[in-house]
Amino acid sequence: MCGIVGYVGPRNTAEVLLDGLKRLEYRGYDSAGIAVFHQGKIEIRRNEGKLTKLEERIRGENFDGEVGIGHTRWATHGRPSDENAHPHKAGRIAVVHNGIIENYLPLREFLKKRGRRFTSETDTEVISHLIDEFIREGASLFDAVLLALDKIQGSYALGILFEGERDCLIGVKKESPLVVGIGEGEYFIASDIPAILPYTRTFVFMDDGELVLISRKGIRFFNVRGEAIPKEPKRVDWTPVMAEKGGFKHFMLKEIFEQPRAVIDTLRGRASEEKGDTLFEELSWDDSDLKRFRRISLIACGTSYHAALVGKFLIEGFSRIPVEADIGSEFRYRNPILGEDNLLIAISQSGETADTLAALREGKRKGSPTLAICNVVESSLARDSDHVIYTRAGPEIGVASTKTFVTQLVILFLLSLRMGRSLGHLSQEEGRSLIQKLIRVPHQMEEILKASPKIAEIAQKYLEAKDFLYLGRGINFPLALEGALKLKEISYIHAEGYPAGEMKHGPIALIDREMPVVVIATQNEVYDKVLSNIEEVKARGGKVIALASQSDRTISKKVDDLILIPDTHPTLAPILLAIPLQLLAYYMADLKGTDVDQPRNLAKSVTVE
Repeated sequence: MCGIVGYVGPRNTAEVLLDGLKRLEYRGYDSAGIAVFHQGKIEIRRNEGKLTKLEERIRGENFDGEVGIGHTRWATHGRPSDENAHPHKAGRIAVVHNGIIENYLPLREFLKKRGRRFTSETDTEVISHLIDEFIREGASLFDAVLLALDKIQGSYALGILFEGERDCLIGVKKESPLVVGIGEGEYFIASDIPAILPYTRTFVFMDDGELVLISRKGIRFFNVRGEAIPKEPKRVDWTPVMAEKGGFKHFMLKEIFEQPRAVIDTLRGRASEEKGDTLFEELSWDDSDLKRFRRISLIACGTSYHAALVGKFLIEGFSRIPVEADIGSEFRYRNPILGEDNLLIAISQSGETADTLAALREGKRKGSPTLAICNVVESSLARDSDHVIYTRAGPEIGVASTKTFVTQLVILFLLSLRMGRSLGHLSQEEGRSLIQKLIRVPHQMEEILKASPKIAEIAQKYLEAKDFLYLGRGINFPLALEGALKLKEISYIHAEGYPAGEMKHGPIALIDREMPVVVIATQNEVYDKVLSNIEEVKARGGKVIALASQSDRTISKKVDDLILIPDTHPTLAPILLAIPLQLLAYYMADLKGTDVDQPRNLAKSVTVE
């Protein structure tokens, strides 16, 4: 969802901005633009479409300024067009903006009455006009920004330039991500860390309601009252290489193949085979703290919600604590019953998902202890939660979540095991057995990845299908939802995930020779029932692609295509099942020629409601 890059320093400003924007392409966008100083004036170049179009437009231009801002836009207010692309300039003010200004219409009318002329349909343009209006009334740039912030309502990350101060850049954050990078004699702002990793690994993570004032002399931080505040830089250990394709055709494929390493990193220091238990240094809870929880709420959106559904099975199975899994965008609108004996666990890859953040804040308002599971250090979710567990997946560039989903499952497994051991529902021997099986998972994932050519062949076979049905049961049902989501979002093929036991309650009417059915049929307590579902599909002429356990000797005769996964404990099967489901979706999309890493209409982080 939109991307901001800002730069103050001696390098070629336009090149730095374009490079940073390229590294933010995974967020999804429909237009792009930059604003840079040249001979004391702000020059803006922007257009609808991809960054390559913008690069072509400015090729051969030489801007002499050392300050600039850049933006990739994903349309919210106003259609994708050159006029609606950022940056927006009014008078001597240029602005880039992520988020939504909720009261932009009354502000627009107010400014029109003052003689202001608008050239776009966006909510963002009111910000540039508002700041410029206050400057015309005699305010300094800094004070004009504060006065404008007092007027606007909504969510925003802002980058602001002023023609009267050619070495000054202001950044502002409220409910949209913005980080500050500190280099050697140069400074950056960005929506996400990968944008500026080639230049620095030292970052300051801004909180809501904070401003940063950047010049060649240094950086200073303020609150919205204009009071100076201290901020501590932090070092991020990601390297630029971690954000490159590494020889793979797409980031998504690279990230699928990175999953064994991501699981190893997530496990490191957290699983004790000897004790049959897990350790989270991030958590200060002891057994008495865990015993006070009477209920747990898991909150997430999209793929993270599917991880939450698996987490419900895990936590209830290991700890016997009742668990609810809720979609973040629905949770707070049903006035949930919460309190100090209800633990709220919020799950998000980016830690910036607007609906998940809002749900977390609702939980805190009602007195619930909160825990975040996310991948991005110092994200808003991490900072707003009482506790945080990081998934250690590293940067994920592809819009479709892969390695972050798998590492979320690993964290939920470890956390469930910790609760089960603490509350006495799992013995040391049971815990030891589970951890032994968990430690084998990365190697088993490697085995599945070796079978990727076979999965590509299956994808080729069903390439003309218009609809898919995914069936799973028990703890595997969320994987049916996830498999269907992956196929939909990157290949644009309609797919639906369903509990296998519910097939007879409607979906069976859709089954014919034209609809492939992906059935998750690993061996567990409902295996025989899933086999019955397969028989029902075949009896109606349906084609079955089955995901089954390697030791299964009967299923191959009942299905059209078979993908085997190594035998493991049923509670660990979802981690392994994720890989073939991801690969099937990936190869279907690649063969169809869709934009795998940047599927249409989608953004990596949904930072507006």
